[in-house]
Amino acid sequence: MRLESWSPGLTHLRTDGTAHMVDVSEKVESTREATLREQFVQLSEVLLLLTSDGLPKGDALAVARISGILATKKTSELIPLCHPLPVSQATVDFVLGSDRVQTLCKAVKTRGVTGVEMEALTAVSVAALNLYDMFKAIDKHAVLTDIRVLAKSGGKSGDWDLGTSEEKA
Repeated sequence: MRLESWSPGLTHLRTDGTAHMVDVSEKVESTREATLREQFVQLSEVLLLLTSDGLPKGDALAVARISGILATKKTSELIPLCHPLPVSQATVDFVLGSDRVQTLCKAVKTRGVTGVEMEALTAVSVAALNLYDMFKAIDKHAVLTDIRVLAKSGGKSGDWDLGTSEEKA
């Protein structure tokens, strides 16, 4: 089990089980970064339309990229117990395959006292939702899949990379 070596418990729950925002005022400020990805599996016709600017609603990748970047800045408004962070970098890119679009949040970066994984998760999720909105009239059966943290750095728990982790599942 992945949580065996982790003992503090769920940090957003008090002993009586009620939720609270974690006090981070005593944490050491450091540079923190997170990288994530998600995938959309869809019809190859949609990918052709994406690459030829043929979607009726316009440039889906541009809209998704900007929405993902904006989402990093709005994360604390959407996730109630997430601390507001000064986001210093947010990069959202796409890899087009034969039957899928992979959204990569290559870097969300801050200098602060808490990590940016939630901001990166929000970025790829909102970018994917915008992609779906742009092509849902053409492919209602597209599948959003595999949202996951690929790497994180900074903070007390240190650096972590899925590519070098023993627990890739």
